[in-house]
This record gives sequence, C-alpha cells and structure tokens, in this order.
Amino acid sequence: MVNERKTLDLTSLAARGRGAVEWRVSDAPVPYPQAVAAMEGRAAAIADGGATELVWLLEHPPLYTSGTSGRKADLLEPRFPLFTSGRGGQLTYHGPGQRVAYVMLDLRRRRPDVRAYVAGLEEWIIRTLAAFNVRGERREDRVGVWVRRPDRGPGHEDKIAAIGVRLRRWVSFHGIAINVEPNLAHFSAIVTCGVSDPRYGVTSLVDLGLPVRMADVDVALLHAFGEVFGAPERAARETAD
Repeated sequence: MVNERKTLDLTSLAARGRGAVEWRVSDAPVPYPQAVAAMEGRAAAIADGGATELVWLLEHPPLYTSGTSGRKADLLEPRFPLFTSGRGGQLTYHGPGQRVAYVMLDLRRRRPDVRAYVAGLEEWIIRTLAAFNVRGERREDRVGVWVRRPDRGPGHEDKIAAIGVRLRRWVSFHGIAINVEPNLAHFSAIVTCGVSDPRYGVTSLVDLGLPVRMADVDVALLHAFGEVFGAPERAARETAD
C-alpha cells in the first residue's frame, strides 16, 4: 500500500477552483472543544458555499485525544484531559510546542479521494521538514511521518508528525501535528497512536538538535502547502485579547 500511496498524483490536489484559501494563526493556546466546534462550523459553511477554505495553525494546552480507533488501554496515566475525537486514528498528545494545522478544504472542487488527500498531507509534512534538512518518511504499517534514528540503535525510528482527518460532505477537518518543541515526556503516559514497539519513539525538531522556532515552521508550512495544495491567498493572525 505504501508504494501505491507514493505514486499518487499530488499535483491533482492543487487548488484550481474558485475562491481563496484563508491562512489563520492563533497565538494563544486554543482549548480542544473550542477548536472542534470552530472546525465543524467552518466545514459546514464551506460545504454550503458560505465560507472559503481554511488552514488554521494553533497550539493546544496539554491534552490527549482519542480517534475512532482509540483504545482505553492505551491511556497509561491520565495526566491531562482526554477528549474523544471524531478524527481517524488512535491516542495522541497535543500541547505547547507542537504545531497543529487544522485543514478545512473542499475536496469536491479538488479531488474527492480520501487516500489522495492523506497522501497530500503526508507530502506537506515531508516538504516542511525538508526545509530544515530533516528527512521525513512514510511507513506502510504506521500512521504519520517518521525519521530514522540510527544513533538510538538498529532499526530505531521516531515519529515527528501525526495525521488524523475527518470528512463531512467532502469537506475536510482535523489535520496534522508537527512536534517542534513539545515536552516529549508527556507522550509517555499513552501508547502513542497504538505503537508499542520499543524501537519506535517520538521526537521533535528541537530534540533532533535543530533550534527551530514555531514561526520558522509556519513559514515552511506556508511554502510547502502552496507546492502541494495551491498557494493560500489570504492570511490572518489571531492574538490573545
């Protein structure tokens, strides 16, 4: 399956339809229920033709989310609130230092193909990481984007980015999360994305020795998004009152 996903024509996902893609950045941490409510409302408006597509960059306060394949046994220690999510996937952690990108795109105008869309998200992450000379890779048996860590032992790999999506009326929401500089110890309270093999851990750009700022990642995400999905045409930044 992984080879099939790699050969998908990602250029067909580029925005060629009408309207602009809004790019929004929230500087203050956004509570998870508030973010979900906002995504659902925007996705419905996009489907009805009353709003433009949106890419929303944010951080969450420390929390865990469980996707549609989540298992109770994967929560090892309830350190932070756990939210049940309608996205695909299992348990994951969100918190400060992690760039979450919620993506609300109208796939009816682009390409109504879930597999192609997920491949596009993977490619977006991989190109973003490449801006920092980090080689992110797909894995057939593990969701997300991974980096090889031979310094930690033979066959060791760490997850640096997660993917979880949901579609409603062919409009996407939820999206991706890239570890920039989160507290990696917070991942130890869960079986991250159901992967319990000790060879596979979690890392971040700063953990890899790269002094990267969140703003640097945002710029890289913006450029890579344009390459994969089409350039956003409007931008806005939200700050705390």
